[in-house]
Amino acid sequence: MTIAQVSKKYDITQDTLRYYERIGLIPAVGRNKSGIRNYSEEDCRWVEFIKCMRSAGLAIEALIEYVALFKQGDSTINERKELLIEQRRQLLNKLEDMKETLSRLDRKIESYEQCVVKKEKQLIG
Repeated sequence: MTIAQVSKKYDITQDTLRYYERIGLIPAVGRNKSGIRNYSEEDCRWVEFIKCMRSAGLAIEALIEYVALFKQGDSTINERKELLIEQRRQLLNKLEDMKETLSRLDRKIESYEQCVVKKEKQLIG
């Protein structure tokens, strides 16, 4: 697949794809005879993985470390697993923070709704 096709398929700009490759977030993408990037299925799986992890809020630095460890082979399996476990822990903490914020927003919205009901009763009654 060309970079344009991958960009469209995963809704990521071409500049972002180039940047991810340049910083080592996605392993180097093969090129055709003309020097144009030619994304393989494996390359696309990396793009999909990185997009998913980034959308969940994982830091670029952690993902770069993961990819670097991956490139070193099976001897880094435990390190990669530990890295992912730590990222999962951080994500769970963020999720709890978001739940608390959502609950607070719900309470605030409810208080506004109660004010509106009181005002309406005053106008009608």
